[in-house]
Amino acid sequence: MAGGQGTRLGHSGPKGTFDIGLDSHKSLFELLCDYLKEEAAKYNVQIPWFIMTSKENNHDTIEFFKKHKYFGYEKNIYFFTQGQLPMIDTEGKILIGEDGLIKEAADGHGGVYESLLKSGMTDKMKELGIEWVFIGGVDNCLVKMVDPVLMGIAIDKHVTAAGKSVVKANPHEKVGAFCKKNGKPSVVEYSEITDEMAEATDENGELLYGESHILCNLFNISAIERMGKEPLPYHSAFKKATYIDKDGNKVVPDSPNAYKFEAFLFDAFGEVDDMAILRVKREEEFAPVKNASGVDSPETARKLYNDFYKKK
Repeated sequence: MAGGQGTRLGHSGPKGTFDIGLDSHKSLFELLCDYLKEEAAKYNVQIPWFIMTSKENNHDTIEFFKKHKYFGYEKNIYFFTQGQLPMIDTEGKILIGEDGLIKEAADGHGGVYESLLKSGMTDKMKELGIEWVFIGGVDNCLVKMVDPVLMGIAIDKHVTAAGKSVVKANPHEKVGAFCKKNGKPSVVEYSEITDEMAEATDENGELLYGESHILCNLFNISAIERMGKEPLPYHSAFKKATYIDKDGNKVVPDSPNAYKFEAFLFDAFGEVDDMAILRVKREEEFAPVKNASGVDSPETARKLYNDFYKKK
């Protein structure tokens, strides 16, 4: 999933084109591609890479890959775009963009299922003989897209979905946590959990809501098709949005002024009866790049990446 821009990182292009500051100066896209090529060679197979862009960054993403000759992986790369949803102002009125059309924003990572179906990518996957699909985010430079252990656990437990978790760094870490909702697999967002729930522990002293959802999930293609047919609930986010006002003037806000709507990938988990969860080590599989500094920044991701590959 690579539909985002790197604005929070002070980057002007698609997030996948961001250089986290390694000596090699490789982009996130190239780091992930290097990993895929390594795994393909290890198992002597072709590993297709489906990249979900957005209307906002699709052109720039494809041009970036062309410029870099697809990192030598062109025959195995497939691009498709995610859906868009209108943005509204604080009075509930739809915004007009600079192009004179309704202002829209990408529909969140939960749009991946529907986008895979509508773009014909699930048909392409079946044509290629694909049964299992890993879905992860481009901003995790240690994401392990090829994991026979995770797939083996899913097959052994006779489930069509599996996910990876890391133990929360602390009760109030800003991550969603795996849980059961009405008996079905789910994730509770950190913004929707009370302090009491966040700090609750079981008889072993472990956090009840301590299994972080790190956006590393594996699905049987049948599950993706089922999830893609069912609409997901929308969550709102308050964002800055440039727009054209009723007098035709361009307005560039300096603070959030509009709501965008997005679906969350894990809201579809209720479509499966159960899913397997594999707890992994943060230092081996989770190095996200979300903030310009501090937690989950290029600095922390770079250190995790370098430390991991020094040990290999």
